[in-house]
Amino acid sequence: MRALAGICAPVMLIGAVAACPAAAQDAGNAQGELSVTIYNGGQSLVQDVRRLAIPAGRSRQEFPDVSAQIRPQTVSFAADDTAIVEQNFDYDLLSPNALMDKAVGETITLLRINPATGAQTSERAKVLAVNGGVVLQIGSRIEVLRDDGLPVRVIFDKIPPNLRAKPTLSITVDSDRAGTRPATLSYLTSGLGWSADYVSLYDEKAGTIDVQGWVTLTNNTGTTFDNARTLLVAGTPSGSGATPRYRPRPQANIRSAGTESAPREQLGDYYLYPLPERTTIANAQTKQVSFLDVSKVPARKVYEFTLGGFQTMTEPASAASVIKFTSSADGGLGDALPAGTVRFYQRDLRGDPQFIGENRIGHTPMGSELGLATGEAFDVKVQATVVSRERRSSTVWRTSMSYRLTSARAEPVTLDLTQRGLDWYWDETRIITESMKSKRLDSDGAQWSVTVPANGEATVTATFETRY
Repeated sequence: MRALAGICAPVMLIGAVAACPAAAQDAGNAQGELSVTIYNGGQSLVQDVRRLAIPAGRSRQEFPDVSAQIRPQTVSFAADDTAIVEQNFDYDLLSPNALMDKAVGETITLLRINPATGAQTSERAKVLAVNGGVVLQIGSRIEVLRDDGLPVRVIFDKIPPNLRAKPTLSITVDSDRAGTRPATLSYLTSGLGWSADYVSLYDEKAGTIDVQGWVTLTNNTGTTFDNARTLLVAGTPSGSGATPRYRPRPQANIRSAGTESAPREQLGDYYLYPLPERTTIANAQTKQVSFLDVSKVPARKVYEFTLGGFQTMTEPASAASVIKFTSSADGGLGDALPAGTVRFYQRDLRGDPQFIGENRIGHTPMGSELGLATGEAFDVKVQATVVSRERRSSTVWRTSMSYRLTSARAEPVTLDLTQRGLDWYWDETRIITESMKSKRLDSDGAQWSVTVPANGEATVTATFETRY
């Protein structure tokens, strides 16, 4: 941290209002009628309609309270009988450090207080440099302004004209006439984002879930957007210019993509989620708004276990606990679901909802079948064993597998056992024999849906023939 950070406060400004018009601006919000369109991925479109008194000919119009993360090359300005000539974005904001940086070569006043007597002394000093500390010339001597705990105040005569209390866009325009008229300022900015969060209450006995969907807005633009009409877009247009961020890759939670059209407005290939009322999106704030509330959606819990190849497991492993449901209009959530996190709760014996796990979904069309793992089962286990592996010819191998499924639960459970790796290393793998019929998921996997009895076990066997 720079040494000057601790010694420039409090700062007294003398004559600042008279010296710098920017400092005399109204401390309130200068925005007009706002519309904000927020995309997934961290960028947004801001449209701000303000009434400006524009003189005839060339003049400079200033727009304070724009986003501090504005993309200046995306600015569009429109007003009747007015053309834009030039624009500048002043993002060097007023702060103690910035004041000192801009004071290099200028004269300031140092006000010191003797801690023993309380007497004040003042000296005029010229700022020579601000490089890891403040170097001053006081009369004929050179002094370093130290952070030594002694009471020192730095008094500036004026605010530099290129320091702003707020992010400000200035535009030079050429108008055919004088008069007050609406002017529309549009621009793209990063720092605004949204995601969806879902709270799901699972009733295992009834076989249903209650789901409430929340839009979570975040604002890190450095600017508050006051009373804005807000539109959320589920999708990320290419060329967004948003800062790349690591995102965990969503698991294969959409088991079957839906083909139903959701009852929502679309913009090209994106779904729109307008907020019902104007809202203020404060800087450094997270805001949540409900957009989905559905009860008694049919759901069921199954257990799943996947093996990546033919291998012997040295000890049993837990199956995943998975809740399956649909987003269809008939017997489902009845909506397209924007990407987000689904958190599941379940009531205990006292009737209190308890958290049982969470998972992510991508953008999900209506009518999709979903299966979301909530965690690992405590008492449902799987252990795979390679019974035999033999060469049948120069290009053929046979592998016999046995899968032991156990459950310590007091009721029967369904476990979907999946064997992967059927085309991982080899050109072709076929199932020659199996103790129960499997479903071929794709060229790489086969699945058995096994009912494991209460407090019991089940065994599945299969022989695979591999050609290479």
